[in-house]
Amino acid sequence: MGSRLTSRAGPAHYHFRALRRFPPIDNRCLPLPRAIASPEDSSPRIVSDGSAAAGSLRLEGRWTSAQLGSRRVWRGLVPELRRACGRAGLHWDLRGIEQLDHVGAQLLWNLWGHAWPQQVDLADAQRPLFERVERFSQAVPAEAGFTVPGALDALGRRVVQSLAQAHAITRMVGQLLLDLLQLARRPSAGPWRDISGHLYQMGTTALPITALVGFLIGVVLAYLMSLQLRQFGAESFIVNILGISLVRELGPLLAAILVAGRSGSAITAQIGVMRVTEELDAMRVMGIAHGFRLVMPRSLALALAMPLIGVWTTLASLAGGMLAADIAMDITPAYFATALPGAVSVVNLAIAVLKSVVFGVLIALIGCHYGMRVEPNTESLGRGTTASVVTSITVVILVDALFAIVFRNVGI
Repeated sequence: MGSRLTSRAGPAHYHFRALRRFPPIDNRCLPLPRAIASPEDSSPRIVSDGSAAAGSLRLEGRWTSAQLGSRRVWRGLVPELRRACGRAGLHWDLRGIEQLDHVGAQLLWNLWGHAWPQQVDLADAQRPLFERVERFSQAVPAEAGFTVPGALDALGRRVVQSLAQAHAITRMVGQLLLDLLQLARRPSAGPWRDISGHLYQMGTTALPITALVGFLIGVVLAYLMSLQLRQFGAESFIVNILGISLVRELGPLLAAILVAGRSGSAITAQIGVMRVTEELDAMRVMGIAHGFRLVMPRSLALALAMPLIGVWTTLASLAGGMLAADIAMDITPAYFATALPGAVSVVNLAIAVLKSVVFGVLIALIGCHYGMRVEPNTESLGRGTTASVVTSITVVILVDALFAIVFRNVGI
């Protein structure tokens, strides 16, 4: 096939024989040529026809994601479609639709209740699209209402899961004790490089944030206490209140909460990634014990780092309280430093150090426990990390309350 075109410059010959090798274009999936229309003409529309016995509904316009993405079109279209779907025996005519993609087909299929209506007229290019949507769509199951047997069943499952986790943590504690005995018997075979690395990551790098938060907490407490003590002329007692509250309770507790959110999540994430990448399975195949190389180094590192972080946070809190007391109540730093040893005995500091050791071991064990339970997918890794942080903070607060009850008559 050839074509001859004539221009002002003279005749020219153009040959299009190469076009024969291309297949013909299927116009069924393309919109029919229309006159230039405004954007309102291309929006999806519903045309009702009451001439039929049960009524007819004709759809026109472009039912595509670009048109249905408009909030104005969506709010005006979907309620009318839902009202129409409630009419029995309605005749649907979709042949007037100019363009239809999977978004529009999925919208209609959902409104039809994932079933074909009794009467529907489709264009030739529309039926394969709806059949594809029918094949890959799944109805959302309805949520079951509240029932007493269902509630009891859910409670029983949670109790069983809690007992299983308690059993796993108990086994991990026992394995940790056995690993510590093995380390004491053969110190040269211990993972000292891992312990040193965890000490730096969990201890040294946590000093700036714990000092900043502790300093600010001390400033806030001092200002709040100054408002009350000034009313009774008891400004000097701020040293006693700050000393007992920060050294004995808030310093170690605040450090433990920060470490639980910072290092506890990191422990779970590290071991969880090892589960996802199958490194834990490789270690088991090579005969490397998980407890000796993963749990024990992290537990020892946090047991050594937590007392130091607790004391560091307490000193930062006292510095903040000392500064705020000097500004708000004219309590000089010299008087504060002189009166503090008389207000806080050494026993309180010993209790704080003991609590910090327990907090560190518990945070490490909980982080390792949830890391070991991660399934080989990223969703489980996120759930495990979140559960590890929440559980660690909750356990730290519960253990702190237990220490407060047990040692209520010590050091006061």
